[in-house]
Amino acid sequence: MSGSGTGAPRAADTVAAVLPYVVWMAAMSFLPATAGGYAVRAAAAAAALALASVASRAPFRPWRHASSSALDSVLWGLLVGAAVCFLWIWPERFQWYREFSVLSVLGLQDAPAAAPSPYDPATCGWPLTLARVAGSAFVIAPIEELFFRSFLYRWLQKGRWPSVDLSRFDFSAFAWMVGLFALEHHTRIAAGAMAGVAYGLLAVRKGVGAAVLAHVVTNLALGLYVVRTGEWGFW
Repeated sequence: MSGSGTGAPRAADTVAAVLPYVVWMAAMSFLPATAGGYAVRAAAAAAALALASVASRAPFRPWRHASSSALDSVLWGLLVGAAVCFLWIWPERFQWYREFSVLSVLGLQDAPAAAPSPYDPATCGWPLTLARVAGSAFVIAPIEELFFRSFLYRWLQKGRWPSVDLSRFDFSAFAWMVGLFALEHHTRIAAGAMAGVAYGLLAVRKGVGAAVLAHVVTNLALGLYVVRTGEWGFW
């Protein structure tokens, strides 16, 4: 075990680990589903993330616990991020994927995104479209990794979560973490589970910094793909 020893985590540590994600989800619930609403949500979550990094170092300690060299972690982060993006997009090209998806079988599959999308620059302007790309890649990606992989995975193992070594694999905690991450991506549960496994294993093996990088790469590549192809349904 490593980290803060046997004592309970300071309240500030847990608040700092959870606050950015809570702000993101709350803003999603209360702000309109528009490009402007997304920009405000991203700004609020980014401010919460910055505040968390100042208030407590505990959620960010795994950055220093990579099990390999920095270069190795970066290379793995880039590779996994690109692979997850490919696997997120590729099945959508097959009709059977939607017809036999979990949500389709249950009658809960969302309808294709209406055109024009609120994120289409023809609708909202390029600044808000680019804010959507940046928020997805550089705000929500690190927030989700620090919440799911750094905090939740360790908290599910032990209430005194800062003392849990991130490299310690626990199947039950890992399965819960992946499942909850998949449910968060409710329109693409299978893809969300795949991404959760990939980012989770990367965090355990190479450190949460590598997982953050992978998630950033995935979301940035997906955002650029969406803007380039106009497949706004991914957003």
